[in-house]
Amino acid sequence: MPEMQWVAALLGGIFGLMLGSFLNVVVYRMPKIMERQWAADYAEMQGSEPARPPAEPFNLVVPRSCCPHCGHQIRWFENIPVASYLALRGKCSACRAPISPRYPAVEIATAALFFFCIWTWGPTVTGLAWCGFAAALLSLALIDWDTTLLPDDITLPLLWAGLIGSSLHWTGVPLFAALWGAVAGYLSLWTIYWLFKLLTGKEGMGYGDFKLFAALGAWFGWEALVPMILMASVIGAIVGIAMKFSSGLREGGYIPFGPFLAGTGLTAMVFGPNAILHFVGL
Repeated sequence: MPEMQWVAALLGGIFGLMLGSFLNVVVYRMPKIMERQWAADYAEMQGSEPARPPAEPFNLVVPRSCCPHCGHQIRWFENIPVASYLALRGKCSACRAPISPRYPAVEIATAALFFFCIWTWGPTVTGLAWCGFAAALLSLALIDWDTTLLPDDITLPLLWAGLIGSSLHWTGVPLFAALWGAVAGYLSLWTIYWLFKLLTGKEGMGYGDFKLFAALGAWFGWEALVPMILMASVIGAIVGIAMKFSSGLREGGYIPFGPFLAGTGLTAMVFGPNAILHFVGL
């Protein structure tokens, strides 16, 4: 039995390694797809002629990935997770421009998360559900860190998946706790948002944060919300202070909150929500 468990987890990790390569595409392209859609919607609202669509469609599948520096199209053997990065020594084969180490890091992180999920829950529907949960949170964390966007195309399916998983007994969270976790998760940050805006006239977070926290409530239940928001707030404050002293804050002097919510969700998946209370000293 342990041998079969190792084999299943290893296969899960290999699949995660390959999916991690696709997640890099999702993180890079989804914000651009959203921006194009916003531009088209704005043109339609203004009654103006929409911009001529590009000759080649742009989505998560096409066009083929290419070097952002020279436009060299990446061949299949240059796109093998981690191995190609090492073989190319972290540089484009055409122009020798450096390739960000984040690409193999995302692939390795996805492989590790999938290995954990299959090792813990086995090659079951529950194990696959938590693999999807981990992949979604990793994508959301990176997209939000890069662009301060949390796409509805990921947060809302994640929310519904948590509720459906609960109703089918995949997540181990009773449907009552999952439903009110989603409600409380959304309303708690929505209330904080409006109180902060009324007091300061500024927006302290975005609506995507409400939806992401609602999704975490659906996956872990309402009881987990307090420790998760405490951990996300503590780590976010520490990182924000460190970036402020190192002059690393972006224009406007803020950092997105989504990556810390996502990180807390992954921590709760691995160690359990109660372990977070010990982390924050409660």
